[in-house]
Amino acid sequence: GKMKLGTFEIYPVTDSDIHLDGGAVFGIVPRVMWEKAYPPDEKNRIPLSLLCPLIVTRKYTMLIDTGIGTKHNDKFRQIYGIEKKSTLLESLHQFGYKPKDIDLVINTHLHFDHAGGNTILNKKGGIVPAFPRARYLIQKGEMEAAINSNERTRASYITEDFLPLDNPQYLSLVNEDIVEVDKGISLIKIGGHTRHHQCVKIESEGHVAFFLGDLVPTAAHLHYPYISGYDLFPLETLENKKKVLRQAFEEHWLLIFQHDPKVRMGYLKKINGRFEVEEVKNFKCNARLVLGFTHV
Repeated sequence: GKMKLGTFEIYPVTDSDIHLDGGAVFGIVPRVMWEKAYPPDEKNRIPLSLLCPLIVTRKYTMLIDTGIGTKHNDKFRQIYGIEKKSTLLESLHQFGYKPKDIDLVINTHLHFDHAGGNTILNKKGGIVPAFPRARYLIQKGEMEAAINSNERTRASYITEDFLPLDNPQYLSLVNEDIVEVDKGISLIKIGGHTRHHQCVKIESEGHVAFFLGDLVPTAAHLHYPYISGYDLFPLETLENKKKVLRQAFEEHWLLIFQHDPKVRMGYLKKINGRFEVEEVKNFKCNARLVLGFTHV
C-alpha cells in the first residue's frame, strides 16, 4: 500500500528483481562477510530489487527511476536473471496509475537498471517514451557521460533507454547541484557511483524522506567500507555517504533503499558506532508512525 509523508503520497512501485554478481555489488568486501545476509546463487549472483517510488504531490505525479524495462533479448535476461513477477507498468497499474498519468520521470542516473523503463517498443517495433506526457529530468553531465561512454562504462548504458527522449518535449536536463522541481521535492547531485548521480529529497510538513538511489543501494552499504564495484569514483561515494548519513541520522530522515531485497525503508540508528537501519515494514503503520512525530 501507499504511505503518506505530510501531504504527499508515496507508492512502492517496483520493476521486480535483477540478479547481479555479489562481489561486484559489495566491492572489496570478501564474500565470507556478506554471503549469510545476501546468499548468492550458483552463479554468485544476488537478487536486488528495482524499487521506483511513485510520488504524488498536489501538482505532480512523479516516478523516480524506471527499472530495467522490457526491451531486452533472452541472452540479456539470462545474464541478469530477469524474471519478472510484475513489470513496472503492471506495478503502477496495481496502484491505479497509467503511463499517461505520469508528469515527471526523475532518473537518478542512466544505467540500464534505472532507466530501462524510460522507453518501450510500440506496436511497429519502434522505441518510444513509455510515459507520453512526462518530462524526464536527467542530469546534463550524466546524459553526456552516457552518450560518450568508454570501455569501463559502456556495458552499463543502453542508448535506447535515453536517446529517444532527446526531444525538448520530453527531456529536461538538470544543470545544478540542487534543484527544487516542486515544493518539497529536490534533486540533489551526489556523485560517486557516477559523477552526476542524483538523489531525491522529499519534504512535507516537517517530515523528510530521502531516496538514496545507488549512493547506498542496500542497507548493507550503510557500513562505510561497503562500496559497490560498479562505482566509478569510490572515494567520492565514501565521502558523500558519510555526509548524507550523518545528516539523515541527525535530522531523522526516512531512508528509501532502491535495491535491497528485504529492506525497503527505515530510520537510522547507531549501534557500536556504526549505522544500522530500523526498518519500517509496512507502509500503513508507517503513515501513522511518520505522522505521529511532533517536531519541537
